[in-house]
Formats: sequence, C-alpha cells, structure tokens
Amino acid sequence: MISSTDGAVTAAPLRTGFRWLQLVMGIVCMAMIANLQYGWTLFVDPIDAAHHWGRAAIQLAFTIFVVTETWLVPVEAWFVDKYGPRIVVMFGGVMIALSWVLNSYADSLTLLYAAAVVGGMGAGAVYGTCVGNALKWFPDRRGLAAGATAAGFGAGAALTIVPIASMIVSSGYEHAFLTFGIGQGLIVFVLAFFIQPPRVSIPPRKKQLNLPQTKIDFTPPQVLRTPVFWVMYLVFVMVASGGLMTAAQIAPIAHDFKIADTPVTLAGFQMAALTFAISLDRIFDGFGRPFFGWVSDTIGREPTMFIAFGTAAVMLLTLSAYGHVPVVFVLATAVYFGVFGEIYSLFPATCGDTFGSKFATTNNGMLYTAKGTASLLVPLASVISTAYGWKAVFVVAVALNATAALMALFVIKPLRRSFILGKEAESTSTATGSAKTETA
Repeated sequence: MISSTDGAVTAAPLRTGFRWLQLVMGIVCMAMIANLQYGWTLFVDPIDAAHHWGRAAIQLAFTIFVVTETWLVPVEAWFVDKYGPRIVVMFGGVMIALSWVLNSYADSLTLLYAAAVVGGMGAGAVYGTCVGNALKWFPDRRGLAAGATAAGFGAGAALTIVPIASMIVSSGYEHAFLTFGIGQGLIVFVLAFFIQPPRVSIPPRKKQLNLPQTKIDFTPPQVLRTPVFWVMYLVFVMVASGGLMTAAQIAPIAHDFKIADTPVTLAGFQMAALTFAISLDRIFDGFGRPFFGWVSDTIGREPTMFIAFGTAAVMLLTLSAYGHVPVVFVLATAVYFGVFGEIYSLFPATCGDTFGSKFATTNNGMLYTAKGTASLLVPLASVISTAYGWKAVFVVAVALNATAALMALFVIKPLRRSFILGKEAESTSTATGSAKTETA
C-alpha cells in the first residue's frame, strides 16, 4: 500500500508476481459469495416446508438477488474507479453476511425479499470489483484472468455444498444460513484490506488477427451508444437465462423427476443424484471458466462462444429427453455448467478488448447487468413447467443457446472487428489532421 501526500491511498505498483497475488485474493473473495447464488437451490424446499410460501414465491427472492446484484454493479464499479476496490469489497463483505443472517430469521416473504436485496448489493460489489480488477491487471491475458476470477464464483460453492446440505438436515436451514453467512462475510472483509489496482498502465498483448483489441479507452457513455455493446448484451441475456434457471431450479427439477435421492456411482464415488449433480456442476463450472478464457485468448472470443453455446444446447436437449435417468442427469448438468460458466469469462474479456482497460470495471459492470435481465425469466420457468413440464422449459433454453452460438460467429465477430478497426482508423485520421494543422 502506498500513501500520497494528502493521505489518499494510491494503487499498488506493478511487480512481478504481485498481480498474481491480487488475482488469487479476488478468486477467494468470489468463492465466498458463490453460495448466495449456487447454494440457494438447497434452501428452496426446506423454506417451503417450513412456511408453505410456494416455490414460485420463494424463487422470486432468487430473481430479486440476481437483479440487485447485477444492475447495481455499474454504480459500485463507479465507486471502484473513483475510490479504489478496498472500500467497495469491505462493503460487500458486510452485506453478504447480513443477508444470510436475515435469511436465518426471515418469517415472512417481505423479509426474505429484503435479504435478497441486501445480498445482491454485497455480491455485486465483490463480483464487479474483482472481475474489473483482474481485467486491469491482466490486459495480456484477459480471458484467463477473468475466467479464473469468475471460477471462484462458479466453483466456490463446490467445497461447501455437502456441508451446507448436511447442516440443513442436522440443524435446520436457519442455522446453515447464519453460520455460513457470517463466515463468508468475514473472510471477504479481511481480504478487502489487501486488494489493490495497478498503478501503472499495463500494455495489452501484441495485436493478433484472431484477437482484435482496441487501443482506445471508451468511456461508459460512449460504450452505451455503440450497437456492438447491445448485441453482446442480447446474446448474454439469451445464454444466461438458461443457466440461471437451471441453477435456481435444479433441486425442484430433480425432485419432480423423482431422482433427487437416487444413489449414483461415478469414479468410485456414490452420492444422491441431486447432491452429486450440484457438486459436479460447481467443479465443472469452476474449471470451465478459466479453461474457456484461456481458449479464447488463443483462438478468439467468438469461436470459443460458438463452441460453448453449441455444447450447452446439446446438453439441455439431452436433459429434456433423458433427464429422468439419474446418471444422465448428473453428467449432463455437469457438462452444461462446464460450458455455461464461460460467459462470465468471455464477455468481460470481450468487453475489455472492445472498449479498453481504463474504464473496464464500469464498462464490464454495464454488460454484466444482462445477467439481471436474464434472471427475470427464472420465475417464468416455474410457470411454464407447471403448465407444460420441464421438457418445454429445456426446449426454449436449447433454442436460445443455439441462436446465441450462431450470432457469436456471424453477428458479433464481424460487428466487433469493424468497430475496433473503424474507430482506430478514425482516431489515426484525426491525429494526422491535427498534426498537419499544427505544422501549417
């Protein structure tokens, strides 16, 4: 930490290894907020059994959480760009702890929804800050850095799914909320003291034809006026909606398929199908984010999107046809989440490549609100499943993912390349004109 003469804290200098330490701390913070989204499904049925509010009403809390988490990220990112990441992450740690403490005492839907808002504010503060900080520290490896950071969020719940499930059975869901909420919040709060942004500008990698990166730093208002941003936003919504629905509804789906408690044996391990599925989902999700980020650094963002979105469509189609078979349910959901989570590495990396590093936290925060928009579709899944069954829900998700895969290659790729090259040519032309005027 370095202090300026006026007492303000400036960012850390660029040192070999220091940025990797920053990345690791960001990953740990992300792991601590993972259960707010991915552990939620374990609490739905116990809450319903205790209060009889109905799944749809309880799942509305999940939607409120995701909407709050995502739509407030641009505001929280503005605070990061202005005051640094430390204070924002500290705030996030306090809020995520408070959220689960409130959940443990919630005896009405109003309090449950209030806790979702509080949790969303905290998770968004941590998520937006850590991903944005990774983009700033690693402009040369944006896909890998964003993917590794997002992996903390995707896989962070893997280590605690079984303990939480066991605690819910042995001590009740209220005790699980209280214990894990305080523990997760405390770890984030402590790590916040050590998180810092780079002090010097780090140059991006040498330009590659398959990985176009802008040399211009676009401000958030400029970004919002570009068509390429809104096309990326639309594709993000299309893909995220299916993943959020599956994450929130996987327990109800398993119960409706009557396989939740069916033992499944894989690689020498035996667990109930639902517990096995959720555990593998988190592992595959966590592995997929940095893996696809690394792949996109190598072959390009859009081709990687096409591979991932296409695979997701196939897995969802498999679930719609054979999801009632326990082993298929476990494996198909695992592979699906392995390719779904990459949106949280590819879109931040693509955003940084397209709009620059200086305002990366805020610009990515604006794009990340697409997750909140997608979450509005989650309650509809319960409505559709009640009327037509889960197969209909899966078929809709298949169509969205297949369309997104095609749009990545045939819409986003040419549009983004044209935008970057056009703006650079425009900038060069303006600079040349200014130079001639000064010479004259």
